[in-house]
Amino acid sequence: MSDVEQRRGRPGYDRAGILAVAVATFIEHGYDATSIALLAERLGLSKSAIYHHFASKEALLAAALDAALGGLEAVVSESEAVGGPAEDRLAHVLRGAVHVLVARLPEVTLLLRVRGNTAVERDAVRRRRDFDRAMQALVVEAQDAGAVRADVDARIVERLLFGMVNSLVEWYRPDGPEGAARLADDVLAVALDGIRAR
Repeated sequence: MSDVEQRRGRPGYDRAGILAVAVATFIEHGYDATSIALLAERLGLSKSAIYHHFASKEALLAAALDAALGGLEAVVSESEAVGGPAEDRLAHVLRGAVHVLVARLPEVTLLLRVRGNTAVERDAVRRRRDFDRAMQALVVEAQDAGAVRADVDARIVERLLFGMVNSLVEWYRPDGPEGAARLADDVLAVALDGIRAR
């Protein structure tokens, strides 16, 4: 590659492509240990080519976390999640969370690893807590309706349900035999049968 080509950056990476490589690198090395220089090396681009698409490393992180959180927040705001019996709404959100995780596996994996060390991470943690609180409230509604067993604290129920969903990032493989729809069915069968009131 000539010096001119190196300075301009190689064609072949758009904004989404750069973000995908950044997310994979953040997961592999950790966000703090990943530099723009390392990303440029991985991409075969100049740093200025990355900055053409993203103003900073933190902007890359923000875009990745927003993809994961935005997907979850969208599920919670869907009509099936805001109307009808609480048990059905809970099932809808669980199913939707599985679909988001499968569709956004790298971004959700990254989301689950942030610890609040930067302003972007703290915002992501806040949004995750808002999601958790909304889910706890939904569990309470289902308990009050007699659909979900009330002998287990709603906070514990919510943590166990979404802990199971979140654990998919550790073992789920998109190229495996089970697609998102079947996986969501299996999660719902295991999760809801365990918490359903007798």
